[in-house]
Amino acid sequence: MIGIIGGIAWPSSLEYYRIMNERVRDTLGPPNSAEVLLYSIPFGDFAKEERLAEEGDWAALTRTMVLAGKRLKQGGADFIVIASNTMNSTAETVAREADIPVLHIADAVGQAIQAAGLKKVALLGTKFTMEMPFYRDHLAKNHGIEVAIPGEAERNDINTIIFDELVNNRLRPESKARFLAIIDRMAREDGVEGVILGCTEIPLLIKSTDVALPTFDSMTIHAHAAVAHALTPATDKP
Repeated sequence: MIGIIGGIAWPSSLEYYRIMNERVRDTLGPPNSAEVLLYSIPFGDFAKEERLAEEGDWAALTRTMVLAGKRLKQGGADFIVIASNTMNSTAETVAREADIPVLHIADAVGQAIQAAGLKKVALLGTKFTMEMPFYRDHLAKNHGIEVAIPGEAERNDINTIIFDELVNNRLRPESKARFLAIIDRMAREDGVEGVILGCTEIPLLIKSTDVALPTFDSMTIHAHAAVAHALTPATDKP
């Protein structure tokens, strides 16, 4: 059983559920579907805790994530995916404190980039995901991938679009154009070979067909990896 910590925010959680069920159907054939347990965090309360975390106080946010992990384990989940790139920064803590395996989103993305044979990619996401080392270091240490991030003004614009628009399921053409302009500049000036859509809401706005570079939709990659893990016999799991 796949456990999902969702609600961060609900539009991407909805996509995780859809993608997982479609993947199982396509793998096993209809009418099969995924065995999923979803715990959706109330985003209003979460946003208040997130602001405290931005000021350096992670206690409340970490408690919320660990409690979600414990509830999923109590409900019968065999492992967890955190349906948020940013909150995968708590993956190790959740796994330890809730005593349940967590499938890290950066591992799933890193494996996909390696399979594509790329060495340097752009990372787009929340300011926290772009600026803090947890995601970039994970890709470098475990997968040998160099990660470039946008400039400061570009990071601010991306973060504003995510929190003011995408988490509320608002998809504006002007915002899409801004994302594409940033990707184009990074390809020309920073030499990136591909781009990670490193916020689970970004793929709601940007599709692979919109971008000339190879794109790595972290949400879809993560959801597919969860299904692959769930369908792997226990004796074959690492």
